[in-house]
Amino acid sequence: MHPGLHEITFGADDAGGRLDRALADRLGAFSRARVKALIKEGKVALAGEVVTAPNRTVQPGERYVVEVPEVEPAVPRGENIPLAVLFEDADLIVVDKPAGLVVHPAAGNWTGTLVNALIAHCGDSLSGIGGVKRPGIVHRLDKDTSGVMVVAKSDRAHAGLAAQFASHGADGRLTRAYTAFVWGAPERAAGTIDVPIGRDPYHRTRRAVVARAAIEARSDARHAVTHYFCERVFATERRAEALAQLTCRLETGRTHQIRVHLAHVGHPLLGDTVYGRGHASGRGLLGEAATAAFDALGRQALHAHELGFEHPVDGRPLCFSSPLPDDLKELVAGLQADSS
Repeated sequence: MHPGLHEITFGADDAGGRLDRALADRLGAFSRARVKALIKEGKVALAGEVVTAPNRTVQPGERYVVEVPEVEPAVPRGENIPLAVLFEDADLIVVDKPAGLVVHPAAGNWTGTLVNALIAHCGDSLSGIGGVKRPGIVHRLDKDTSGVMVVAKSDRAHAGLAAQFASHGADGRLTRAYTAFVWGAPERAAGTIDVPIGRDPYHRTRRAVVARAAIEARSDARHAVTHYFCERVFATERRAEALAQLTCRLETGRTHQIRVHLAHVGHPLLGDTVYGRGHASGRGLLGEAATAAFDALGRQALHAHELGFEHPVDGRPLCFSSPLPDDLKELVAGLQADSS
């Protein structure tokens, strides 16, 4: 179907059906899932008003206008996006990813990603093992997590790095450390969270802890271990242990692992709107300076400050670090000002 505006008028035979199903039947070229996405993106209108409910009941005589967008290119293109390069050679590149940058193209973020920046920077040298949408990518950081990432530029480097990440540091070659700011303070200054993680049965894009008794029945459940150490505790006028800065080291690398584990033990990340919504009231514990810094943060307070690995080609041990970005520095300054 050609891009542009398409008018669909429904008759008596269509009455009573779901809008997404009825439009999919009429458009033909699109699946119901694709039509549902178009509706949620605001691409469907009725009598000049945008319709965003895919389950809306169709009435006879209704005329809908569907905006079919231009087809996105299947292969990502290079974009002039600044990169903070920590190291680069013929086989790999290490970058300091800023918060807000998506790692690779996906639904809702087909452009403006780290991959687009890398294609512009590296040209055709990125490893192709990861596929056209994820060239060179061997691990990821969440969009709103900042810090160190390594990307493969050659296929041999990709294979070697992938093996290290697959072993999750069990052989001693891979190390990963994160700085996390959490609500409250753990009772123990150091500890280990050893709880399996799987898909959240109620939210498709989220993860959740899995009871050990249910592991055998859950094919998606994965072993997950996070070690933490409390670097410092921040007091406020209302609570002596209002927040804490932790260093987290991963023994495994599951999706959203640190966020899920810390929320599970009652200390979710500041600014985590997915796993820490129940602690949003903690904002009321903060003083004026900390509140301003917290409101300006706009993301979960998690930073990948260290990444160590063995060079996949020549075997050299490499380790890279990233200082706290400005937004987290301002958060610390605000917390210190209010606790002094």
